[in-house]
Amino acid sequence: MLTNKQFITALLLAGMSLGTAWAIRGQFGHEQGAAWAGTIGALAVILIAKRTDWYNKALKAALAAGLGWGIGGIMSYGKVVGFGRGVDFGNVYYGLVMLLVIGGIQGFLGGGLFGLALSDSSIKPVKWHLLMIEMTVGALLTYFFLIEQWGWLMTPPRSELWAACLGMALALLAFVSRHQQRAALRVGVFSSLGAGFGFAFGNFLQVMGSSTDLSFNFWNVMEYSIGFFGGVGMAYGAFTSQWDTVVERQGAHPVFLPLFIVVAFIPFVVWEQSFETERLQGMYRNLISGDTFTPTRLTQITALVMILGTATYWLYRFQPDASGSYLRLSFTDVQQFFLVHLSLYILLSFLITGSVISTYRPEQFLYIGNLILIGFFIKRTKPIFSESLFQWSRWAMAFVVVLVFIALIALIAINSHEELAGVNKRFE
Repeated sequence: MLTNKQFITALLLAGMSLGTAWAIRGQFGHEQGAAWAGTIGALAVILIAKRTDWYNKALKAALAAGLGWGIGGIMSYGKVVGFGRGVDFGNVYYGLVMLLVIGGIQGFLGGGLFGLALSDSSIKPVKWHLLMIEMTVGALLTYFFLIEQWGWLMTPPRSELWAACLGMALALLAFVSRHQQRAALRVGVFSSLGAGFGFAFGNFLQVMGSSTDLSFNFWNVMEYSIGFFGGVGMAYGAFTSQWDTVVERQGAHPVFLPLFIVVAFIPFVVWEQSFETERLQGMYRNLISGDTFTPTRLTQITALVMILGTATYWLYRFQPDASGSYLRLSFTDVQQFFLVHLSLYILLSFLITGSVISTYRPEQFLYIGNLILIGFFIKRTKPIFSESLFQWSRWAMAFVVVLVFIALIALIAINSHEELAGVNKRFE
């Protein structure tokens, strides 16, 4: 199976999709940017899978993945990234391992909720209300004991909400295990492993690139890395799990609420939080001379019109018919939605960085190349699904291998450069 050309291509496409979206997320940050990226990664996996019983679940699954990846966006990692810029093994290894933990938590939440949404059906429904209660309680208890009681701080004096996210991940793990949602568990675990490895390895790439004289946004390389490997892990878990085939009746999956959140609410929050007047004026001062008010206001209006126009179109396109039944989505419906949704994210990135009038951010134009490749191959690729038994012993061994690999790249990093600007030290 692992040598199957279509299977490898499928994993790469999934990785490129979430990787591109996560790199774009770097312009917007926080949970709203991560949520948008998560929806794109989920839609890519569904399209690549070519399972007709998944198309009607696409919007609900995209929302679930977006919420999972988005929740992890509340975790602070700026100081942790700085640990990797040092020259002593202890701090560098600590920083890389903590990025493995942060990325792993985020990947498990995104992949696990995505897998649950795919498993949800009228025959075996997921008790979402119960899951939300358990995750909330898990977040509160874990944060209270780890941070307030025991003082296990990862990023002092920054926010320690990683502990709350860890509590949610543990609650999700308990839920899928208790309800025997093996496919969702597998997707979550491999997504966790991929995202955690991608974050640590991406920090290594970012540090190595920053130690050179190359003029490139190596922070964006790190962002692409966590998305790419997280997407590969999420796809691998999905394509190697056993899924029940349940063909729901037409109208069984109302799409308005998940569609509204995905195309209207999340994009509007991204716009409101990112397209600030002060930020845009500062950007345009570096690109043009004279008054920056006009291009700033034009950029804000253009971005908002694009978001509202796109949202209006999809809400009209996917509205119920005269009988009140919702459309049964096809591959073409989901593909068009995916490509427009990703294209809009790229266009907003161009606007927020000023790349519509300047080439000073070359990585922005790589997003277009990724979009073209994804759009060309996503219809032509179909993986061979092959069930593999989930074994904790093998996953634990994979985790140990990753820890050893991180130790190796930490040694390479500290012996390849002097102490870099922006270095942080957790231990003296």
